[in-house]
Amino acid sequence: MSAATEKLLTPDNCVFVFVDHQPQMSFGVTSIDRQLLKNNTIAMAKTAKHFNIPTILTAVETESFSGYIWPELMEVLQQDPIERTSMNSWEDPKFIEALKATGRKKIVIAALWTEACLIFPTICALDEGYDVIMNTDASGGTSQEAHDAAIRRCEMHGAQSITSVQLLLELQRDWARKETYVGTTDIAREHFGAYGMGIDYAATLLHDYPQRTTHPHKVSK
Repeated sequence: MSAATEKLLTPDNCVFVFVDHQPQMSFGVTSIDRQLLKNNTIAMAKTAKHFNIPTILTAVETESFSGYIWPELMEVLQQDPIERTSMNSWEDPKFIEALKATGRKKIVIAALWTEACLIFPTICALDEGYDVIMNTDASGGTSQEAHDAAIRRCEMHGAQSITSVQLLLELQRDWARKETYVGTTDIAREHFGAYGMGIDYAATLLHDYPQRTTHPHKVSK
């Protein structure tokens, strides 16, 4: 899939990083509803799988403090997490090795918490020449102020912000791409509220598709 500009994300130019989506870290999040946080993170993971984008999954102090990564996220990604002791993934050799192995220079990252495990690797990656795009609604902080301050600081260093729905649409971009059309609309239906309901409405009432439990696997003419 080509892009009109190299500034846009494509399945061929990015890697998705998930940092510390674990119970103890989730308990401390107050900047976003926790169920919405989980919804957006799972949507991000499904987007990676749908577009065959490499993913890195990492966890901190699983058995001594944070608990195991959400089972819903593990179910989608189905890979072993990189276990760390450092709040900053960038200081873990195994993490850097996994990142370099992808050969990608654009990092799409989501993390708990924003003010530690997102901001630290983001600033380090930027300093080493990577492009970093932070998924702000699959990340969360211990307060709205802490979350917002961390995002602002990262952006001042050159990072960019994105959301889970924007991430999905940026990777699809053209509805004529039939090979990913159905998977993209299915993720939208499952995770993105009014937008997903609109897809169901258009399918059943505007395009005369029969009502069914799964989206018809075809594109309207």
